[in-house]
Amino acid sequence: MSHDVKSAERPAPDALLTAIADYAIGHRIDSALAYETATYCLLDTLACGFQALAYPACTKLLGPVVPGATLKGGARVPGTPYELDPVNAAFNVGAMIRWLDFNDTWLAAEWGHPSDNLGAILAVADYRSRAGHALTVKDVLTGMIKAHEIQGVLALENSFNRVGLDHVLLVRVASTAVATAMLGGTRDQVIDAVSNAWIDGGALRTYRHAPNTGSRKSWAAGDATSRAVRLALFALRGEMGYPSALTAKTWGFQDVLFKGKTLALPRPFGSYVMENVLFKISYPAEFHAQTAVEAAMTLHPQVRARLDRIAKVVIETQEPGVRIIDKTGPLANPADRDHCIQYMVAIPLLFGRLGAADYEDEIARDPRVDALRAKMQVRENPAFTEEYYAADKRHIGNAVQVFFDDGSASERVQVDFPIGHRKRRAEGMPVLLRKFEASVDAHFSPAQARMIKAMCADRSKLAALPVTDFVGALATV
Repeated sequence: MSHDVKSAERPAPDALLTAIADYAIGHRIDSALAYETATYCLLDTLACGFQALAYPACTKLLGPVVPGATLKGGARVPGTPYELDPVNAAFNVGAMIRWLDFNDTWLAAEWGHPSDNLGAILAVADYRSRAGHALTVKDVLTGMIKAHEIQGVLALENSFNRVGLDHVLLVRVASTAVATAMLGGTRDQVIDAVSNAWIDGGALRTYRHAPNTGSRKSWAAGDATSRAVRLALFALRGEMGYPSALTAKTWGFQDVLFKGKTLALPRPFGSYVMENVLFKISYPAEFHAQTAVEAAMTLHPQVRARLDRIAKVVIETQEPGVRIIDKTGPLANPADRDHCIQYMVAIPLLFGRLGAADYEDEIARDPRVDALRAKMQVRENPAFTEEYYAADKRHIGNAVQVFFDDGSASERVQVDFPIGHRKRRAEGMPVLLRKFEASVDAHFSPAQARMIKAMCADRSKLAALPVTDFVGALATV
């Protein structure tokens, strides 16, 4: 850290910058569990992207920036015919996998979605492989493990949302480090690139919160990954970095954007995050409400014949659930609805389901939805909050109970952690694979779908597959 603001002497790189670079360049991943989970994560993340391609609100943003700006032999975008430069390809992949709020989650002081980084990783892997530097799917999995780790470990104790910054800041940092390494960058080049990623600051979270909730939250990750690839490519051209980007007095990230606090690195980088990541398997919904949706699904058979007799619905949730998704009043768009716990409980109580299409206007216009929302009371359950923040538990508890106008009530259904939690892996992974297979079947022709599913059926063979063959199999004409 430079203490003399008048001195032009450049200091040694910040310790956090070097820790990220050393991990991205030199750390060997030897965890079989991490690779197994990363394989599931790859399939799940692609499934989310394929599902998003059914929504024009997403596809209108994909493809070249302007007509004709394609790159023959460039990075391909799965599920589409696009071949693009890796910067724009990263945006395309990042936007489609995040669009429906259905990919994995990490909950800590800062939450986020580590598989957002696949936008940069897959675009760079395909681009570099087609340029003659052959990579395999295992290289993609390694990049995923490392990006998950950088993003997730930095999120353990550093709460960017508390200072108004969006969690995609960490997507940009993690993707920049991993993309620079995958492109063949040196340790110094990774430090330079990552310093620029921090200097970019952070997007405001306002697009995730009332009254401004909107679709930018669905393409923010694509924006972050595309910026990461651009910064990586700049570093490989010799563009300079900024060694005290984090700690410089007055002008560094910590003083300007983090209220002067020191960024914490609470544990060494390894493979902890991938091993413990949370999957959204059953419902495309903001993660703090996943167990509330599951509870509502359990209650649907008990209440469906008495919907007109409901007097109130009590939802108990954790503090973040109250702070982020407890929302009243008109909901303007699908992005608004998938961040409203009342809406996410109302749909399964009414219909016994919650899918991406249930956030669209056609369903939201049903007058029963808002009528039921108006009868809901959201309360913080202190025990849920305590167990949410407890490092040895990491529960995401919710409870739902329905009360009727004759004084009777349903059972109180409590779910402590969702099916995508590590504690429910054995139950969850078959459901995840069905999610992947259904997404492939819905998007591709029957012949291509069979080929894709066969390609992904054997983990060891998939890991050894050249990236060019893997991504090529996912392209459409």
